[in-house]
Amino acid sequence: MDIEQKQAELIEYFVKQAEIHKGLSLGNLIVEATSHSSLFGFSEILSVPNVVQLQGTEHSVYLDLLRLFAHGTWSDYKSNSGRLPPLVPDQVLKLKQLSVLTLAETDKVLPYDNLMQELDVSNVRELEDFLINDCMYAGIVRGKLDQLRRCFEVQFAAGRDLRPEQLGGMIQTLETWLNTSDNLLHSIQEKIKWADTMSELDKKHRKEVEDKVDDIKKSLTHKKLHTVSRQTMTFEGMRRSSTLNLEE
Repeated sequence: MDIEQKQAELIEYFVKQAEIHKGLSLGNLIVEATSHSSLFGFSEILSVPNVVQLQGTEHSVYLDLLRLFAHGTWSDYKSNSGRLPPLVPDQVLKLKQLSVLTLAETDKVLPYDNLMQELDVSNVRELEDFLINDCMYAGIVRGKLDQLRRCFEVQFAAGRDLRPEQLGGMIQTLETWLNTSDNLLHSIQEKIKWADTMSELDKKHRKEVEDKVDDIKKSLTHKKLHTVSRQTMTFEGMRRSSTLNLEE
């Protein structure tokens, strides 16, 4: 099963569970979701009415926790840990994985020093083990570890849930892509139309050439027959003349 299919199945499961849980029970479900080793998208769970209704209740910290995993990073948690529930080890690992994805959104070359600071990793060996075992093997990123330059070159990174402030930019990007696609499609259609026109002209020219060739062939054939006919008539005239002379 590929990572996309597994994600979709997990999201569907937790959404259905969130629709039937409330209060502390829903909070425990959020902890389960944010601890799951294969789940990296949370926006669908965030949109479930029962989850939204946690706002302003005694269990609203779980809504804040879910928002953190949808949009935040390990640094965000450290800055707001006093207002959030303590994280279990699986949640810490998950949030650090998500932090790498956030960094990879804007930079494709991630310096080791920046990563170690962002992830609270004390040495290069520990950082590289984390990138290999917990990120690349998990399928959320692909890249190259460059020990000489002390950086991680990102070749692929899974996308995170869109933050509300990113929506406008995403819409603009999609509109730009759509306009570019429309222009490209129009250009392709014009080229197809031009190619069709040239093909018709080529067929017409070829037909004209073939007709001329046929006319020339017919003309040559006619001339040849006319020449042969004259030669035959001349030969018959000479033969008759010779016969008359003999008879005389």
